[in-house]
Amino acid sequence: MIYHKDSASSVITDVDTREFMAEMEAMTPDSIKQEKFKDMDRFPTIWTSMYDLLKKEGKLKTENQDTIRILKKFFLKSTKADNKPVPVGFSFKMDHFTPNDYELIKNFNKDEKLPLDQNFLNTWDGKTLVINTDVFNLKNIEEALQSKGSKEETANMEGMMMMFFKNIGTTLKFENKIKSITGKHDWLKQVDDYSVRIQYDLKTLYDKYPKLKNADKKIVIVTE
Repeated sequence: MIYHKDSASSVITDVDTREFMAEMEAMTPDSIKQEKFKDMDRFPTIWTSMYDLLKKEGKLKTENQDTIRILKKFFLKSTKADNKPVPVGFSFKMDHFTPNDYELIKNFNKDEKLPLDQNFLNTWDGKTLVINTDVFNLKNIEEALQSKGSKEETANMEGMMMMFFKNIGTTLKFENKIKSITGKHDWLKQVDDYSVRIQYDLKTLYDKYPKLKNADKKIVIVTE
């Protein structure tokens, strides 16, 4: 995520689904494989706005100008390999979203179930970022997977996440230099003068009684 001086922010999320899709394909009978994965081939391999994608597919069913404006600022693309139709990864980009835009995207995501980074829920005013560490989870990714897989395939979500996502983290970057950080969490480290890194520990995340040395509920980052 990139935090801009004008209180807006931009997000790029890359999801490597190589191992996940390989496992899903292995568990799917050949007789229904084409039908099951046909929707995966609809995503373009170059950055395309959600507005253009829905319009092309004839699925743009809103005339609400706020919704259309959001759809034009939300981009996605897929990554393919070896000339196979099923993607090995997806990327999502939210370009220069304002606090009001994020309120609108919350409602949009209730239906679409996109694997958005939960950190977009934090509060940023152009100088100070207030992080609620309760959003240090992978809820949106879990819901996105559940929306694509069958009930049987997604019954053990913890096992799926542990198996397919070996390394998950988020880098938060600021246009201005970081002045101070108040609060601590084991998963958040300052990388340099302009950025911090949140590195998720999946084992701890799914532990019923997680053991963390530092786990403040609120972290405040003030920039110059």
